[in-house]
Amino acid sequence: MIPAPFLLYLGHSTDFIGIKTSRGLAAFRPDDCVGEFRHDDCPLTLGLPRMTIAQGAAAGAKTLVLGIANSGGTLGRDLVDDAVAGLGAGMHIAAGLHHRLRDEPQLAALAKAKGLQLFDVRDPPADLRVGTGYARAGHRLLTVGTDCSVGKMYATLALTQGLRRRGIVADFRATGQTGILIAGGGIPIDAVVADFISGGIEQLAPERNDDGWDLIEGQGSLFHPSFAGVSTGLLHGAQPEALVLCHDPARTHMRGIPGRALPDLEECLSANLHVARLTSPAVRAVGVCLNTSSLDADAARALCARFEDRLGLPCTDPMAFGVEPILDELLCLEPSARGTTASR
Repeated sequence: MIPAPFLLYLGHSTDFIGIKTSRGLAAFRPDDCVGEFRHDDCPLTLGLPRMTIAQGAAAGAKTLVLGIANSGGTLGRDLVDDAVAGLGAGMHIAAGLHHRLRDEPQLAALAKAKGLQLFDVRDPPADLRVGTGYARAGHRLLTVGTDCSVGKMYATLALTQGLRRRGIVADFRATGQTGILIAGGGIPIDAVVADFISGGIEQLAPERNDDGWDLIEGQGSLFHPSFAGVSTGLLHGAQPEALVLCHDPARTHMRGIPGRALPDLEECLSANLHVARLTSPAVRAVGVCLNTSSLDADAARALCARFEDRLGLPCTDPMAFGVEPILDELLCLEPSARGTTASR
């Protein structure tokens, strides 16, 4: 476990989506976050107290979390310098980048000298197996997306919390760096050698016989040329009973690929169901989650209602309106008892 509380790092970031790890921790582990560190050229905030690194350590932060994501997961000079300052202030350092903290000689030497730890969250387990696709007991739900960074983790966490409120045993299975930091464990599936992706998910969400649910955090998109391979392995390894499609209606193109349009939602849902049927022939879609943070409440509700009518599935923004309609669909409650998102 990474020692809390945390000082959340924003650095020089100008991309709101790029600070998703720090943002996720602030949203789902607020009691473990003492503040945020950002340079003067960073226009973003998490709404936490702004602190220098020294102030964060003085406020009790035990770990500086480099909670940003950039293309390729690189550890630039500015990140190294700020991590050096964090170690100098007596804090551990955690990051979910592909570039490992321990591979930076200056950080490794300083951490050793000070008796502090470097936590590379994107390290997969060493004992992963190749997937088999054999049927296994248990209820599993997987979130999928029209693109990367459209809210799959938020939706999965919200669904997990919703099931627990209903008295149903439910476990969030993290597959990305942010989810792992929130949950305290998981498998960073995009860092797994391709042959072991499906097996890694079989191991993350093994057979269970307690009538509980494993809710598996999706990654990437079948329609994103950069990340479709990870999404495919997840669909096969999860062997999901249910899928929830996540979408950001404000997105104008696939993330990182200007000019490439997002897929049509019906096409995307159909493709995900088709791929999932290789290992879960009876898989079904149970809902759609939208990220409507760019819309006002009335417009968001109206958009959810339109997608609900169009797709014949409950549609909601999990953070703005909750996930009760999707849970009703998942648990096969009568539609009359479910209501519609637009009326909530």
